[in-house]
Amino acid sequence: MYKILIIEDNPDIVANIYAFFEPKGFDLDNAHNGISGLTLASNNRYDVILLDVMLPGMDGTKLCKMLREELHNKTPVLMLTARDTILDKVAGFDSGADDYLVKPFSLVELESRIKALIRRYQDDHFQHDITVGKLSLNTDKHTVTREGKSLKLTPTGFKILNTLISAAPRVVSKNELEEKVWGEDIPSSDALRTHMHSVRAQVDKPFIEPMIMTIAGVGYQIIDPDNA
Repeated sequence: MYKILIIEDNPDIVANIYAFFEPKGFDLDNAHNGISGLTLASNNRYDVILLDVMLPGMDGTKLCKMLREELHNKTPVLMLTARDTILDKVAGFDSGADDYLVKPFSLVELESRIKALIRRYQDDHFQHDITVGKLSLNTDKHTVTREGKSLKLTPTGFKILNTLISAAPRVVSKNELEEKVWGEDIPSSDALRTHMHSVRAQVDKPFIEPMIMTIAGVGYQIIDPDNA
């Protein structure tokens, strides 16, 4: 039985989620503001957190960032929001969210996204160190460093980088990357692009030479700029 925390201030949305998921055996908790939501997330174990962006007390982006950076909580977070721009999605992913669903949404799709997040989280059994140039990824400790500097990636961002660095120097096609990261539950068409933006912000932006290459019409590749 999966346990889900709903942090959402719209009572109709909360009621609909309860009506749909409780008969299926899901165990649900809910909070109507960011502060109480953070308290519940800090004190209990959940399989997934459904997090509204616009919340009283503390907005969802700040809440998610606190969960990741201050509490080191790795529970998958699915953002729920009425905003549908790339910048809004990037902000959500940069705060540590794993997926993004725009209101109004189908409860059937929500269930599919939840199960995909749980499956990906449970299947992330990492075993070794992988290094390309000065970029290193530890699949056991779930850490990434470049030039000795620790990088902060979301679980989805980590999986993207793990796929690319494991394949290096081979080019990984967009379709292959999506399948490796999401399996059969591939989200919206711009999800990979949005996640890649966040990964690059960590891996490339603070440094002089980029390591993640876009191969037009094909996919992505990790290179060692010192040997390029």
